[in-house]
Amino acid sequence: QVQLVESGGGLVQPGGSLRLSCAASGSIFSLYAMAWYRQAPEKERELVAGITIGGSTNYADSVKGRFTISRDNAKNTVYLQIDSLKPEDTAVYYCNAKGPLMATIDYWGQGTQVTVSS
Repeated sequence: QVQLVESGGGLVQPGGSLRLSCAASGSIFSLYAMAWYRQAPEKERELVAGITIGGSTNYADSVKGRFTISRDNAKNTVYLQIDSLKPEDTAVYYCNAKGPLMATIDYWGQGTQVTVSS
């Protein structure tokens, strides 16, 4: 079992930045691939960024160059640095853990709201 707790969301003006954090507990963090998803009102949840056990990253086309995912295995935490925020980035952002290792069990956090508005 993995417990995930997101933080760092909030209200920010267009062009601003935020750093989301997701603290994991309950299992060996380094054995899990991690990802950030988001869900805007009346839209399906979508993958924003992912990072593998080995540190390889992937991003949705809509966020490439603006979002950066990273992980700190010593702190059991995954981060999402969000720059150049746009109103269309407004959504609830969810942390996801998949694993351990080649297993495909998904764990989710409760989400953190990001609102981009002037």
